[in-house]
Amino acid sequence: MSGSERTRPVPRRTFVLGTAAAAGSAALAGPLAAPASAAAFGWSDDGSNYVVDTGAALVFKVSKTTGDLTSLVYRGTEYQGYGGMNSHIESGLGSSTVTIAQSGSTILVSVTHGTLKHYYAARSGENNVYLWTHKADASVSATRYIVRVKAGLFLNDQPDSYTYTTSTIEASDVFAKSDGQTRSKHYSGLRVIDYSHIGWTNGGVGLWIVRSNHEKASGGPFYRSLLRHQSADGGGLYEILYYGQNQTEEQRFGLQGPYVIAFTDGGAPSSALFPGTLTTPWADSLGISGYVAASGRGRVAGVGITGRDTAHPYTVGLANAAAQYWGAARPSDGWFSIAGVLPGTYTLTVHKSELAVFSTQVTVTAGGTTTLNSIAIPSSNDPANASAIWRINDWTGTPSGFKNADLMTYAHPSDVRAAAWTGNVVIGSGSETSAFPCYLWKDVNSGLLVYFRLTAAQAAAAHVLRIGVTTAYANGRPQVVVNDTWTSAVPAPPTQPGTRSLTNGSYRGNNHTFTYSVPASAWLTDTGQYNVLKINVVSGSGTTSYLSAGTSIDAIDLLD
Repeated sequence: MSGSERTRPVPRRTFVLGTAAAAGSAALAGPLAAPASAAAFGWSDDGSNYVVDTGAALVFKVSKTTGDLTSLVYRGTEYQGYGGMNSHIESGLGSSTVTIAQSGSTILVSVTHGTLKHYYAARSGENNVYLWTHKADASVSATRYIVRVKAGLFLNDQPDSYTYTTSTIEASDVFAKSDGQTRSKHYSGLRVIDYSHIGWTNGGVGLWIVRSNHEKASGGPFYRSLLRHQSADGGGLYEILYYGQNQTEEQRFGLQGPYVIAFTDGGAPSSALFPGTLTTPWADSLGISGYVAASGRGRVAGVGITGRDTAHPYTVGLANAAAQYWGAARPSDGWFSIAGVLPGTYTLTVHKSELAVFSTQVTVTAGGTTTLNSIAIPSSNDPANASAIWRINDWTGTPSGFKNADLMTYAHPSDVRAAAWTGNVVIGSGSETSAFPCYLWKDVNSGLLVYFRLTAAQAAAAHVLRIGVTTAYANGRPQVVVNDTWTSAVPAPPTQPGTRSLTNGSYRGNNHTFTYSVPASAWLTDTGQYNVLKINVVSGSGTTSYLSAGTSIDAIDLLD
């Protein structure tokens, strides 16, 4: 995990993130095999809804006209219902064709709305609802499922909770509490790679969404999006596959799932439901549109990766226009294995933390394993290997380590817990990284000063200055001034997402390195004096304050 995830406090009785190891001692969501005696298992028609009884402790209803999930009753308590709204794809599909069928120990509800198909499945004796969504085109704007939960059932004071006050500080979805702490449904603090499930527990009941493998999602393993929220009206749990918010890739189409609504006795859901673990051979013959069984998928395996910096985790990603996958490289030798991959040719990318340092092409075949020899990362591919006079932060593709970076994935920049965004930086002080703000804005802290000394030999030569960024808002990018005598040209803006990012919990965009060739004439020749680097944020876009043009910083260095 990044620094923000390591340091984020998680209040008592509320679970955001789970792992297979953590789930081992918890109450589980229910058996995956159908018990022989689940006498209540079956479905009925109440006139408006199909009513599905799982034969365990869960009964749910699906509207026969819209495909909305209109009821979720667990142990006799209704959990569905936020502000009078149902649970559904998007904000509801409207008029749809809805059918139901039972095949042995499985019940499948099928929803068709234009080119979109959605499915709910129940298994005998399980407290789970399995969901698939097949999106063929962009006729539905985004791809998300919302489980709307009644108010008062779970604790409501999390970073991703709404706080109803008059202090709406941004876009009607970021709020400030009376103590100055900020809240927003966007503030999950988590990347896709960091969680397997999201939800709440009150000690006696847990309600969760176990995410899918995201093979048809966009943004890769480091994408951040809203995952849940609560307010005085109730709560929402999300499976978001394409949201149009801070997206770095085009939308993918096809079948996504399963993702799972899981009830437990208070603990984490069964690890057998987690992405990469869940198997659904019982769904192979259900006729789900776009469904590809395990036998129609392949695997990519690598024997190792050399040239790594073992101080950082490495992730291997596969991506093409149709699908995406990823897996962790083993810290000891870089071995990796990515299974369940649809056939096709993919770009394989090796990430040092979140910085791409190697890529190649691989082809996956159904039922086969593509085995790769040891991958050697060229030294020049990692900017941290370049010899530098000074460097602020390591090159990781993230702002982790900079001032306020540990807070910004679950708080607004105006949050009372944030250190001052202004202030200068002195090379050699020992606090260069922690003093440097993770974000720079045109209207907040543009003109940041960095002080440093050079030897006579260094001052007699030209040098390249590099500034790495992870994203930008409103085309914000750095222009530099050295000693008030030399000013760089205004660099062209790199391609970045056009939506909010820095204020809604995400620094993830397209990593880019700006380079500036500084002539020897710009340096001070007196070795006892500090050279002064000024970093300005330039752009003609943006508005004011934290919505002025801005950028997130990865690392800065002056090369030999």
